[in-house]
Amino acid sequence: MPKHKKSERNLFSHLYPKSSIAEAFRTMRTNLSFAATDQPLKVILVTSAGPADGKTTISTNLAVVLAQAGMRVLLMDCDLRKPVLHKYFDTNNQHGVTNLLVQNLEMRDVVRDTPVEGLSLLVSGPIPPNPSELLGSQKMKDILERAAGLYDMVIVDAPPVLAVTDAAVLAPQVDGVILVVKSGETRIDMIKDTKSQLEKVNAHILGVVLNEVKINSDDYHYYYYYRDKDHSSADS
Repeated sequence: MPKHKKSERNLFSHLYPKSSIAEAFRTMRTNLSFAATDQPLKVILVTSAGPADGKTTISTNLAVVLAQAGMRVLLMDCDLRKPVLHKYFDTNNQHGVTNLLVQNLEMRDVVRDTPVEGLSLLVSGPIPPNPSELLGSQKMKDILERAAGLYDMVIVDAPPVLAVTDAAVLAPQVDGVILVVKSGETRIDMIKDTKSQLEKVNAHILGVVLNEVKINSDDYHYYYYYRDKDHSSADS
């Protein structure tokens, strides 16, 4: 298979909607709809145990397939330490979440359109000196509630759980958490520690996405599947 540019991999579900990878994300979307039987899932946080596990690629492509299903989706970059979502969409990071937190701005002042119909983007904004305090504030809760009222689904890209406390601070404020682990790299003890930290804050863990599973294929490098919290898996 010819190598894809990084930007193409980041938005694979948009650029290659008929690909097997895009189908994998659509299966994840379906699994989320089953997970929402007890209560509506409006705000979902995507995180990982450690860095470089692919959480931002997962959150972006999940947001894309949700929008492709006709939903109004907001993709939020709540990694206020090492934000990258603005790079995925080739835009600047001048105004975003941090501006909403510290300035008297409306959501419409900072949310941007994307090339994907139905998908809006809220970048992180300038990196603040106190990310955990801002993310744990009442203002942040108000922002998430406001977003949930304006959109059908809000996907929150958060920092790794074991690196900083930010994801654990955000987890109780959302309807569910998806944990991304990297095949062959994320250690079992890290996954257990991550799960323990999330459970301590009463996070609703929806399931785990195993990322970058290498298989033999002529049309893509990586394979994703979703495993629910009861460990019953569904290939996607």
